[in-house]
Amino acid sequence: MANELVKAIQLVKEKEWVDLTHAFGPNSPHFSAFEAAKFETLFDHDDGFFAQSFTFPGQYGTHLDAPIHFVRNTRYLDELDLKEFVLPLVVIDKSREAAENNDFTLTVNDILTFEEEHGKIDPHTFIALRTDWSKRWPDQEAFDNKDVDGNNHAPGWSLEALKFLYEERKIKAIGHETFDTDAAIDFQKNGALIAEYYVLDQDTFQVELLTNLDKLPAKGAVIFNIVPKAKKASGFPIRSFAILP
Repeated sequence: MANELVKAIQLVKEKEWVDLTHAFGPNSPHFSAFEAAKFETLFDHDDGFFAQSFTFPGQYGTHLDAPIHFVRNTRYLDELDLKEFVLPLVVIDKSREAAENNDFTLTVNDILTFEEEHGKIDPHTFIALRTDWSKRWPDQEAFDNKDVDGNNHAPGWSLEALKFLYEERKIKAIGHETFDTDAAIDFQKNGALIAEYYVLDQDTFQVELLTNLDKLPAKGAVIFNIVPKAKKASGFPIRSFAILP
């Protein structure tokens, strides 16, 4: 007879799985301070086997940021525990608001309104902010969304909303579809990514450039964040996916 673990695997394989990860390459959207990725062929099948070299920043494509990415003397990627990568998933849908206002910033009131409809957010969950910004992939210009003065416009989290989630709801981690945690307008106002610093200062990780959040329920799914164990890394491209209830 199959043991409980094997039965659990059989059960989850019967569920719907959703890939939350962009496939990325040299022409994919990326943070403006980084150079584009380089994929080079080292050997091809005429040599007997196919092998490649990949050059890209740790924060490239759908990726995970470890605490050390912003905060000194905190954990590197390889120091994160395996069980941290598998979490109950909550998706806050603000796609309509972000479409109407590209500078949309999630507030505490937005979270309370979500809870009125879907119930209180449980501790130790992963909260994803859906803005449908991922639908702009793979267009770098659309992702940057610059105005005539060269200023970016993209949605994000307010510091107050994040403090509420981490300190009042005791969540574990967050994710979003944009390059940064902070709305672009907040970064321009503050001169720093204060919301992103706050998240990583909680000794946890975040996932950026998620996709397919529109295929997920508000609550009930589970997220898996599979990432290479690069030693002393500040972050790395990730294979993130969700299993629906």
